[in-house]
Amino acid sequence: MKTKILLFLICFLFVLCKETAKESGKQESNTEKTVHKGQAAVIDNDSDANALQVAKSLDDFTTLVVAIAAAGVEDALVNTGPLTVFAPVNSAFEKLPEGTVASLLKPENKSQLAFILKNHVAPANYPVKTLEKNIRKNRTLYMASGNYLKVTKQGSDLYVGGTKILKSVKVSNGWVHVIGDVLVPNNQ
Repeated sequence: MKTKILLFLICFLFVLCKETAKESGKQESNTEKTVHKGQAAVIDNDSDANALQVAKSLDDFTTLVVAIAAAGVEDALVNTGPLTVFAPVNSAFEKLPEGTVASLLKPENKSQLAFILKNHVAPANYPVKTLEKNIRKNRTLYMASGNYLKVTKQGSDLYVGGTKILKSVKVSNGWVHVIGDVLVPNNQ
């Protein structure tokens, strides 16, 4: 009788352990991160940095980098270009109404976030000299969102869409102009 009870307990424990292992495997597979497999996932330590690599390398752009990943637009920022990115610093996102960033980062708002981010990218090469030329000719910049942004000059400062360009950096696929505000499209 004792042998039967012992054998039953061993079998019960074996089955219980096996079920626990299965459940643990399910939980691990459900929490695995999706690995990005596009052009942005390519590691290239030999070429000059592109727009996304520059943003990832600087602490001032952590919110922007998270937003880029959430919107799934990484590959657009690493293509050969030319492109011009008006990159808002972390403090620019903090100026938005409370809860805006958290809401935009939700999966159900991915397309809205992507649209806003595309409003920060011009599919053209716009160094400072070209921006100034566009001001003189009263031209607007066509953005990847389909909207147009006006470039103005006040004293020696350049503004795009009403926000000041703080710094400009040449990257392998175009230009990154650092800005202090998020360029939220009017139709959002």
